[in-house]
Amino acid sequence: MNKKYKGDKMNNLKKLGLSALASSLVAVSVQAGEMAVTGSANVTYKTGKTQSSGKSIGTDKDVAFTGTGELDNGYTFVVSTLLTDAYSVSSSYTSMTLGSLGTLTAGADFGGASYKYDEEIPQAYEQTSDAQQNSANIVGNVMDNNSIVYNSPAFEFEGATISFDAEYAFNASGNSANDGGQAAVNDSIGQGMGLGVTAKYEGGVFGIYANERDRTAPASSLQRAPFEGVWYAKYSMGPVSVGYSQSYLDSGEVTTVEAATATKGIRTAGGLFESESMSIAFNVNDDLSVSYTETEDVYDAQDNAAAAIADVTQTSEALQIAYSMGAMSVKAYQMETSNPGYSTTAPSKSVTEIALGLSF
Repeated sequence: MNKKYKGDKMNNLKKLGLSALASSLVAVSVQAGEMAVTGSANVTYKTGKTQSSGKSIGTDKDVAFTGTGELDNGYTFVVSTLLTDAYSVSSSYTSMTLGSLGTLTAGADFGGASYKYDEEIPQAYEQTSDAQQNSANIVGNVMDNNSIVYNSPAFEFEGATISFDAEYAFNASGNSANDGGQAAVNDSIGQGMGLGVTAKYEGGVFGIYANERDRTAPASSLQRAPFEGVWYAKYSMGPVSVGYSQSYLDSGEVTTVEAATATKGIRTAGGLFESESMSIAFNVNDDLSVSYTETEDVYDAQDNAAAAIADVTQTSEALQIAYSMGAMSVKAYQMETSNPGYSTTAPSKSVTEIALGLSF
């Protein structure tokens, strides 16, 4: 047989085999997986007495692309990307559910393990941090990127349903690594680990979460490893729900003592941040709900000098209402904040927001 003809024939057979293999793989992936597109749009009217903002009409449009599939052994996976206005990526993640063994997740800005615990009290609409940032809202968010999260399946114990969440980051600085890249390194922060536990019993839910990060290159002997934690308890009885939460954020930054009149940056100001929130919510019917929330967030300067710097309490109160009509909802809040930014000289902040939401 002509060697050239034989070689051409073999190449054609290889091409045919590879084409058949590729076609079969495409067929399998199509049959095994599904893609769903969901989204929401909000139009908000916001006004109130703030330091630099006026009346505004705002819009927010989110679109989520979510792919799901199942492997031959029964394991399932989810791949999701959330796009906001201007098609910028808000968050993305890939998760694999290992049957009855639990779920592993990695991604960028996907909430890590802490999203199930921070500000987790009954509210009809937004958290109080929507009008004024507080330390409770950011507990654990440095673990949202460049980390892997394990969520256990729920199991029963003495009538209670218990689950736990664990997370690990090689460099817990909050920097992400997208598109197979490498995250920017923070030389002063090393690995980070977090753990959360949730227990449900009849109408009550209790959750606790904490994380600690290594400080690998402290700028001074006063700096220490950052530690953050939060716990909450809430109880529902018929249409009424009540909740209470406490959080603690120690950034390990104690080299600078902030004056009571200064605006403090969370995780950059020396000292500790401790907050507590309580709320009550009432479901009038299946469509209408109202709630009241109060949050006190204390900046503790940790100043042991003779001329001690006073602690500052940032207090927020929120009255909220929400009404839903299928795919459309109307929600509103009125929030008042004193000492915003943990500054005793900052003017009080009053914000009112009314939102029309559509989901598809």
